[in-house]
Amino acid sequence: MTDLQPVRGTRDLIGEDQRRHRHVVDTARGIAACYGFDEWATPIFEDTRVFARSLGDTSDVVTKEMYTFADRGGESVTLRPENTAGICRALVSNGLTQTLPQKVFYAGPMFRYERPQKGRYRQFHQIGAELIGSAEPLADAEVIALGWDLLVRLGIAGETVLELNTLGDGESRDAYRAALVAHFTAHRDALSDDSRTRLERNPLRILDSKEPRDAPFIAAAPTIFAHLTPAAAAFYATVQRHLRRFGVPFRENPRIVRGLDYYSHTAFEFVTTALGAQGTVMAGGRYDGLVAEMGGPPTPAVGWAAGIERLSLLLPAAPALTAAVAVIPVGEAAEPAALDVLQALRRAGIRAEMAYRGNLKRRMEQANRRQARAAVILGDSELARGVAQVKDFASGTQTELPIEALARHFA
Repeated sequence: MTDLQPVRGTRDLIGEDQRRHRHVVDTARGIAACYGFDEWATPIFEDTRVFARSLGDTSDVVTKEMYTFADRGGESVTLRPENTAGICRALVSNGLTQTLPQKVFYAGPMFRYERPQKGRYRQFHQIGAELIGSAEPLADAEVIALGWDLLVRLGIAGETVLELNTLGDGESRDAYRAALVAHFTAHRDALSDDSRTRLERNPLRILDSKEPRDAPFIAAAPTIFAHLTPAAAAFYATVQRHLRRFGVPFRENPRIVRGLDYYSHTAFEFVTTALGAQGTVMAGGRYDGLVAEMGGPPTPAVGWAAGIERLSLLLPAAPALTAAVAVIPVGEAAEPAALDVLQALRRAGIRAEMAYRGNLKRRMEQANRRQARAAVILGDSELARGVAQVKDFASGTQTELPIEALARHFA
């Protein structure tokens, strides 16, 4: 069975990879808590309608990338390709639409059948933040500021740029959609097959196309700014004013879109040039119609999701592994006392290990190989006096300490 390998597009998180992954999640979890966000955990598979309804039947995710199957009861279920829809479903299912706003943080695996690339896998992991129930532009700015603070805390803000756009309100989008239809219809025969389909069903999605043949027509397409209502323009200006107050730098990119009807107003991406083609590390926007799509009342919401794998690749260095204290009994008679010391250190929150076999020299060599910070040596003489020998591997010094003082010494 030695030929078994991870399924294509998946990977094991071990050693440095796992430390990077955990560091991103733990950092995000802490910052989200400072912003007043509570963590939710939703199932990794849902009724297929949760995603088919929310992502739209013209999206690549729905038409090409979802892991959808019938379970043994004949129900169609889908491994979650993203989690915003699941969070909104959970809001409605748990009767929380009457207790708004809800500020939600999440972290976990997602699944999409796509070509694996650097920082992109078929099982990948995301963190996300959703602020549900607030229609004010301050909510948009606060969610973006949360994302920016995370990038700063991770030490990678300098590798990213916040790109910002507005999708306007319904009236703005209707006018913009008409302008896009007129523009792309004039070039219909030159568009890719996917874009011709989108022209009939959802023309904003043409702006998401990565097909080279579509690029010149996308570059020449009109922007939404000329079609914004006064109210939509004022909303966008207020978001920008709040971002400046929060100290979040940004640049406008009128090509950032969300092609579904429930998206409105703010759309944004944090992008980088440090990961090749996989330039987006965090993206989000306002989605005021999604809760209603899940059967709830019309509810404003704004949020983002970020790929943990991509953020991990940007980290300047992997977090250091916490070095352990090696507890080494000298002789079988000392082993029961060594076990007591071992557990006392662990219960004090100190990483501690004990080699299972070998003499003093062999156990010291093993502690060195495992890069222990120190060794606690217990022999008959030490136990008779209630002390231990403590060898610091960094300095090479060895001191004698009372056994009851060991936990304080290493804290």
